[in-house]
Amino acid sequence: MSLYEKYIAKQVYLTLSFILFAFSGLFFFFDLINELNSIGHGNYKFLYAVFRVILQIPSRFYETIPVATLISSIYVFSQMAATSEFTIFRVSGLSVYCALSSLIKISWPIVVLTFIVGEVVGPYANQLSEHMRLEALGSSISSNFQSGVWAKDTLLYNGTIAQVTRFINVGELKPDETIANVRIYEFDSKFRLANVRTADSGLYVRPGQWLLKGVTEVQLHELVPTATTSQDPLNPVYKSVKISRPVYQMRSDLTPQILSVLLISPERMSITYLFSYVQHLRDNHQNAQRYMIVLWRKLFYPFAVLIMLVLSLPFAYLHTRASVVGVKMFGGIMLGMSFQLFNTLFSHIGTLNAWPAPLTAVTPSVIYLILGLFALHRVNQH
Repeated sequence: MSLYEKYIAKQVYLTLSFILFAFSGLFFFFDLINELNSIGHGNYKFLYAVFRVILQIPSRFYETIPVATLISSIYVFSQMAATSEFTIFRVSGLSVYCALSSLIKISWPIVVLTFIVGEVVGPYANQLSEHMRLEALGSSISSNFQSGVWAKDTLLYNGTIAQVTRFINVGELKPDETIANVRIYEFDSKFRLANVRTADSGLYVRPGQWLLKGVTEVQLHELVPTATTSQDPLNPVYKSVKISRPVYQMRSDLTPQILSVLLISPERMSITYLFSYVQHLRDNHQNAQRYMIVLWRKLFYPFAVLIMLVLSLPFAYLHTRASVVGVKMFGGIMLGMSFQLFNTLFSHIGTLNAWPAPLTAVTPSVIYLILGLFALHRVNQH
């Protein structure tokens, strides 16, 4: 970086740190109020609530970094315009293209920080927070269905032909990655019900194995008709055999990470977990549109920092008094909030209309990037 780039970067980074600290304090207060209703249930005490809210701060950082970058850069550029510092830079030969190039250099550390917080720190802290809360409350995770979590699992023969298709119902998914009240409906390659298996509990044994305990299995076998068999339609065509097993090891592509999608919202999951879950849905011919959009949004999300910096640069070309900086700050907050709202709204619309996930994820960013470049072109002409 050149001398002026270091100067601008220092101002932006210091202001960004202050704004992120202010946002984290605000979200800490509201999240703590939201946790007060759970205090007193089980072993969930006030200190647990405080620790849980602290663990949610990295996710709050991840959600607010683009908006905080926009606000901090608008403040810095507005101050520089009010004190004529940016005018001196322009007189010294700083063109619009050089300013954009400098912003790209300044944005890279924030982009890397956003990626690290969103893919490493945030998901791990969220999982730890949810597990701690559920253990303190003494509860387990289940879906909105009264019957629990339903999942489809397909075992392939030679990697292409479906050999066994299972529909697995998990009544409880506990914080220690064990499952309970399990029912498994297994179909053969011709989609005929071949086995009904229930288990009291299950433990994932890596790689790709579940150790089920307290298993009761009902096997269905087709009866081969004989010449002496009457044509009475009430005659059975299947016979069932009931088998009890204390322990049963089942091969499956389902993992606790896939089941824990119900524990943490997709927006707060890492790209690795999202990708594995999307692959699982595709392998089982299920709709993965929502998770594909979230996956592509998370891939493009760190680069929203660069777009926010481009949106803030036109404020450096507006020659106003220092007293108008507050108005610009308010405009920057509204602009950042509109980006977040439009990004979320466009994702929901793309999910409903089954638009291509990459197009749905990148369109809001492209629109705001074009808006920023257009505004920069206009102010540069004047």
